[in-house]
Amino acid sequence: MIAFENVSKSFWTGKTRKVILERASFKVELGNSLGILARNGTGKTTLINMMAGLEKPDEGRIIRSSRISFPLGFMGGINSKHSAVENSRYIARLYGLDPDYVESFCRWLTAIDEYFDMPVGTYSAGMRSRFSFSLMLALEFDIYLIDEGMPSSTDVEFNRKAGQILRQRLKNATVIIVSHQAQTLEKFARSAAVMRNGQLYMFDTLEEARRLYDYEAQS
Repeated sequence: MIAFENVSKSFWTGKTRKVILERASFKVELGNSLGILARNGTGKTTLINMMAGLEKPDEGRIIRSSRISFPLGFMGGINSKHSAVENSRYIARLYGLDPDYVESFCRWLTAIDEYFDMPVGTYSAGMRSRFSFSLMLALEFDIYLIDEGMPSSTDVEFNRKAGQILRQRLKNATVIIVSHQAQTLEKFARSAAVMRNGQLYMFDTLEEARRLYDYEAQS
């Protein structure tokens, strides 16, 4: 479970204060995968980062009572000077998992051949994205966080394999995904929300959320 209690978050842009959340309260229970519709520039990545504990709110508190993934594409826990082998084994030890398993899983899924033994800093953006996504899938979480704005892979075979694994994971897990497109959420979300004016408006169905989202776009 993730719960936001009177959470506020904003940034000073140099001219104005950009409000991400204003005393927002909501809860995401296990088993109720949530899709969040939000326009570009409204703070989707900031919201996901707060859920993961990567950013702190200005006010209020965030309660986490489950194993929550780092956001898909997040590279903050990866040392670019070390190889994928070294990084995968280090992350495995942090989570109390078998380093041999995590290394083998990531090596198989990324399929980047000899680059797996080279420093991550030498990778292309697509290769880094594949490695970080592989790490996320190697570790089992209760809640998976996906930010549409994160880098993604253009490798068709990787997307096919990773998609199959993620769908299998989600049979027993929950996903929170943010996007500016409703069709992106249809594959994952059971319920939906709209992020606007510093609040998260929760709905039982994606169709209900889409009506508010489309109305806002037309107004």
